[in-house]
Amino acid sequence: MESYVERPPLPGLARVARTVWVQRTGEAAYVQRHLPTGGVEIHFPIGGRPQLVGPLTGPQIEVIPAHTTVVGVRFQPGTAPPLPTVLDDLVDQRLNLAELWGSTADRLVEAIVRAGTAERALMFLQAHLLREFRSAVRADPLVGEAVKALMPWHPVNIDVLATHLALSASQLRRRCLHTVGVSPKVLQRALRFQGFLALAQAGAIASGRRGADGMTGLAVDAGYADQAHLSRECLRLTGLTPRQLLGGSVDRCACGHEHSASYKPFLATRSRSPLRA
Repeated sequence: MESYVERPPLPGLARVARTVWVQRTGEAAYVQRHLPTGGVEIHFPIGGRPQLVGPLTGPQIEVIPAHTTVVGVRFQPGTAPPLPTVLDDLVDQRLNLAELWGSTADRLVEAIVRAGTAERALMFLQAHLLREFRSAVRADPLVGEAVKALMPWHPVNIDVLATHLALSASQLRRRCLHTVGVSPKVLQRALRFQGFLALAQAGAIASGRRGADGMTGLAVDAGYADQAHLSRECLRLTGLTPRQLLGGSVDRCACGHEHSASYKPFLATRSRSPLRA
């Protein structure tokens, strides 16, 4: 039976990882639609070749073979495991982790096969990443502040954000490209859509601003001008209409997967004080 369950990352990884997961396919191959999240991901099929998925600007379709178990990590925008290149070189790419990590990836493959269960494999992968981040990875603090400000719920003008960070717009763009992989505007677009997905996955009730309810209300709450704006962005980022993406429902995700570990912390950012334009 096919399943996908997200979980919170280990406490030490929470500052860099949004969620971790275990995915299992059943008797048939599973068609997975990967969507832009603003961050990179590690996909680690047990017994197969692990991949790093770079920052996405549109949908990517992957056919996962039957009887496959994949453990994975989705990183926060502006954070990534140690890599030999900057992230704007990896946009919309899927790379064999062995090409990036060499023998370290080979040893990880062997260790994860020996783990015995998907749960132990996921813990082993997280423990490895935790050691790597403690010893090697240094995030750009200004980009981290930019990512927080670009979360959905309260639209922010990019030029105002740059001024707030004591950067020029071109400096902010360059630093975002280097450490996130995409420009601030593209990141803002991905995070806004992730905000809408989080509301739909949680079955949230629209706040009623501007008298809107249902999908229109969720769209407005996530920072879209209206439902038409959401529909255009959904087609751009996923290749599907909102109704198609959510499984036929207009305001609730019907995919049957467990996403709460991902959407609950994301929705918690709604209460933060926004940087207003």
